Amino acid sequence: MSLDGDIGRPMITLHGTLDALLPIGLHADEYERLVREAGNKRLHRYYVIEAGNHVDSYYDRYPDRLRPILPCYRAAFELMERWVESGRKPPGSRFVPKPEGGDVVNSCSIGGVRKEKGGKGRMRGG
Repeated sequence: MSLDGDIGRPMITLHGTLDALLPIGLHADEYERLVREAGNKRLHRYYVIEAGNHVDSYYDRYPDRLRPILPCYRAAFELMERWVESGRKPPGSRFVPKPEGGDVVNSCSIGGVRKEKGGKGRMRGG
C-alpha cells in the first residue's frame, strides 16, 4: 500500500465515523485526499460508515449509538472481489448511513449490495 496515494491497483477503504482508535479525519480522509491528488481516484472507493467504530465489541455496550462495521467489511470484500475478478466497478465513494432497523449485526448495504452473514452478497431488492 502506498502512503503517498500512488496506488496501482483497485482499493476499497472503509472507516467508521465513530472510530475512537484511528480518528477518521486524521487517517482515512487524509488518505483519500492523497489518492485523489495522485490522480488515482478511479482506482479507489471510500465508504464512510455512519456510527461505525474500530472495535465492534463496543456495540454491545452502546447499540443505540454504534453499528458493527464487520458486516460492511464483508460487503466491501465482495465488491472488491467483483471489481478485480470480473471488472465490475463498485459504486462510487459514499457515506453509508446507519440503518434505522433490520439486522445491523449481520448485514450491511453499500450502494445496492447487501451482505448478510453466511450468504452471498445480493443486489438490493433481489
